[in-house]
Amino acid sequence: MKVLFPFLAVIILAGLAFIGVEGLRLHVLFGVVIPYLAALIFIVGVISRVVRWGRSPVPFRIPTTCGQQKSLPWIKHNRLENPSNTLEVIGRMALEVLLFRSLFRNTQTELRDGPHLAHGSEKWLWLGALAFHWSFLTVLIRHLRLFMEPIPSMLSLISSLDGFLQVGAPVVYLTGVVLPAAATFLLFRRISKPQISYISLPADYFPLFLIIGIAVSGILMRYFTKVDVVSIKALTIGMLHFKPVIPTGAGIIFYIHLLLVSILLAYFPFSKLMHSGGVFFSPARNMANNNRRQRHINPWDYPVKVHTYQEYEDDFREKMIKVGIPVEKD
Repeated sequence: MKVLFPFLAVIILAGLAFIGVEGLRLHVLFGVVIPYLAALIFIVGVISRVVRWGRSPVPFRIPTTCGQQKSLPWIKHNRLENPSNTLEVIGRMALEVLLFRSLFRNTQTELRDGPHLAHGSEKWLWLGALAFHWSFLTVLIRHLRLFMEPIPSMLSLISSLDGFLQVGAPVVYLTGVVLPAAATFLLFRRISKPQISYISLPADYFPLFLIIGIAVSGILMRYFTKVDVVSIKALTIGMLHFKPVIPTGAGIIFYIHLLLVSILLAYFPFSKLMHSGGVFFSPARNMANNNRRQRHINPWDYPVKVHTYQEYEDDFREKMIKVGIPVEKD
C-alpha cells in the first residue's frame, strides 16, 4: 500500500489537471495561479530551511572520516578522506557532490547459507544515482531557454551536446532516455529489495513517481503530441515579468506536465529532496578534522567550580597516608 498510494496520488493529480482544463476550462488556475503558488512555496520553504540549518549551532568537530588523520610527518595523511584544512574539505565536498564518492564505496551485505555474512560491491546504485542526478540537472538547465530571450550560447551548447546523436526529428536527447530509465531503476530497486522496501515510506516513493510522471509527460509533448513552444515560452517569460499570457496551443499534456512540476516544486522544501542543499550544511562533511592540532572548546560551556587533585589531596592527605595511598606531597 505504501507503493500504491503515491502512485495513485500522481494519477489523481494528472486527472485533476485533465478535468480542470478540459472540463472546467480553468486554464488560468492550472497555468498561472498554481505555478505562482508553487514557486512561492518553494522559495520561502528552501530559504527557511537553509536559514534554520545555518543557525543550528555545531559546538564540536564531528566530521565522519575513513582515512588517516594528519599526524606525525612520517605518517601518510589521507587528504580527501580526512581533510585537515578548508582546501581539502572543498576537494572532499566536490567529489561527494559531483561524483557521489561515498556512494561509490558503498557495499551490500547479505546473510547466506552457513550461516555466513557476505559482502559485495554495490556499484549499480552509484551508477543509477549518478545518471539520475546528472540527467535531471541537464534537463533543468535545458529548460532555462524557455525563460530567456535571447538564448545564451552556453544553453545552446548544452542542448547540442545532449542531442549530439541526432536520432530522428525532433532530436532525441540523451537525458530524455536516461532520466526516466534511471528513475525507474531506483524505484524498482526500492520495491524489489526486501531490506530497502522494509524501511521505505510513501514519502520515498512519491517523488520518484512524480519525477517519472514529469519525464513521461515531457516525452509525450516533445515526440508524440503537437505543442506550441512559442506560446509556452511567451507564458514563461510573461510570468517572470508578472504579465502571464495563457498559451492557446499548449494542449492538455502541457497542463499535466506543468501541474506535476508545480507539485514537485511545492513538495521539495518539505521532503528528503532537500538533501541537495543539506549536504553543504552537514557538519559530518563540511568540517576539517584538526582535533590533534587544535583544541576545540565547547562555546556552550559555562564556568564551573572544579575540585583539582591537588585540592583533593590537601583535604585527605593524612587519611591517604594512613591507608598507604601514595601522595605527591608528604
